[in-house]
Amino acid sequence: MSLPDLDGLIAAGVAGRRVFVRADLNVPLRDGAVADDTRIRASLPTLSRLVAAGARVIVASHLGRPKGERKPALSLAPVAKLLGERLGREVRFCNDCIGEPAEQAAAALADGEVLLLENLRFHAGETANDPEMASALARLADDYVNDAFGTAHRAHASTAGMVPHMARAAAGDLLRAELEHLERVRTPERPFVCLLGGAKVSDKLAVLEALAERADTLCVGGAMAYTFLRAQGLPTGASLVEADRVEDAKRILASAAAAGRRVLLPVDHVVAERPEAGAPARTVREIPDGWLGVDVGPETAAAYGEACAAARTIFWNGPMGIFEIEAFSEGTRAVARAVADSPAHSVVGGGDSLAAVHKAGVGERISHLSTGGGASLEFLEGKALPGLVALEKS
Repeated sequence: MSLPDLDGLIAAGVAGRRVFVRADLNVPLRDGAVADDTRIRASLPTLSRLVAAGARVIVASHLGRPKGERKPALSLAPVAKLLGERLGREVRFCNDCIGEPAEQAAAALADGEVLLLENLRFHAGETANDPEMASALARLADDYVNDAFGTAHRAHASTAGMVPHMARAAAGDLLRAELEHLERVRTPERPFVCLLGGAKVSDKLAVLEALAERADTLCVGGAMAYTFLRAQGLPTGASLVEADRVEDAKRILASAAAAGRRVLLPVDHVVAERPEAGAPARTVREIPDGWLGVDVGPETAAAYGEACAAARTIFWNGPMGIFEIEAFSEGTRAVARAVADSPAHSVVGGGDSLAAVHKAGVGERISHLSTGGGASLEFLEGKALPGLVALEKS
């Protein structure tokens, strides 16, 4: 995919020009403060380069799901303060993202200064890709940079609608890095191992179908593994099973077999009477009635680890169990260590998977920690992402 990039935009000159940067600053807040600055730090390279080049930088992002309503708890004001600290310069904040306040704040910027706009999703027109919202955002700046790969699969006013109105548009450094690493997953060096976890087959059906034929080995974990075990006629006890997806699971297994690919499913399980901390739990090879699977067992984790050790490319998205409960997190942590120990080019995405990598202290040994989430999965499915299409057409 050939997209205009930041190198070209800066080379053409951005000094004195207002540059709108669609960033992904959707960070967790706790008691009014930023609880995890990972996404803020990820945005710094693009912002720093624009500042150094003399651009007047206007940063926009969403935070949470306010659904078109102004919700103080989802204000980006706390982010402005921390972003300024990380950039090493003041970041002004505007309490709206369109209209006269935003236009005045943007016009007041001097070269090398930075303005953060209020939460885009305080306006329903953002997610509706409303033409008036897109035009209002476009009036704030001369040029456009999309550095929010995590929202590239959304046709929103700030990711798609406003782009045709801009004089120039480019992909930011973070978005480019995401694409480069994910392209190595789409056209992998083999053996290619994919680890997919999470609660529901329905959430990842399309990517399961795509990767079952493409990955040399597909390792399935999380609650969705029990739907696959049910498809094989194996006992699942009280585990979460999507009965209406059993036929889909059968089809995916048959597709992988027809393509000569290998699907690994759990052969042992950590089971509990209830999915909560402190509940009675044990490790079994066959899930008994009344018990539910809450994590892959050590034998399964070892098998998935062996697959990772032999791989040249690894993609991992989704936990192997109920990772947020310490007693049910070892399978996910074991996979994190295995991915880090592998010589493969590794890409890890999804909140719980990233948390496991950080908790295991192995983040620096993963080739790429993806902030993409759903966008990463849709890209790997081969779907056209509206945010990327808008840049291609610019």
